[in-house]
Amino acid sequence: MNRPAIRRRRATDLDGCVAALAEVHRVDGYPLNWPADPHRWLREPHPARAWVAVDTDAAIVGHVAVHRIPGQVDGPAGRPTAEVARLFVVPKARGLALGSALLDRARQWADKRATDLVLELAGDGTAAAALYERAGWRCVGTSTAPWTAPDGSQVSLRHYALRHRAPGPDVTPASTARRRASRPAASRSSGGSSTSIS
Repeated sequence: MNRPAIRRRRATDLDGCVAALAEVHRVDGYPLNWPADPHRWLREPHPARAWVAVDTDAAIVGHVAVHRIPGQVDGPAGRPTAEVARLFVVPKARGLALGSALLDRARQWADKRATDLVLELAGDGTAAAALYERAGWRCVGTSTAPWTAPDGSQVSLRHYALRHRAPGPDVTPASTARRRASRPAASRSSGGSSTSIS
């Protein structure tokens, strides 16, 4: 498979996104709890921006969104922050570093807006955690999710943050960050905003 193109998500992409998400859920269990309305789950909370990875047959093979959140997360008061959410890559497109490329697209969006990024990862997502940490994300805490797994058990979450990169000579080019974070990773994730990626 050639590397899919990444572009902004369109309203007409939602059916394809749901089909891709269903495949990821079947293989990886992400999202941990299948949403009652997956179209709405992908649209809400209203994303500041969302992107899809599209293969040569125009099929959706990956997705990521960023959602603006009020307040601060491990930073100075008033610092703009957005959450990376709904990140997934279908199994057939894994091994192409699409997870890293989608994360890079979210990071570029945030850097242009001097916005920090955060995300949540279910506690058992060790491969995804390794991907984030190679890309410069840092774990800033843990918590118990306000929702439960399908079997009723509690879900542990790890919280990650990534400060925006100010322009300057010390900024690592996105291509270098992609190469460092290009190893495949996949996670079983929360019912909320964690990931299942490559």
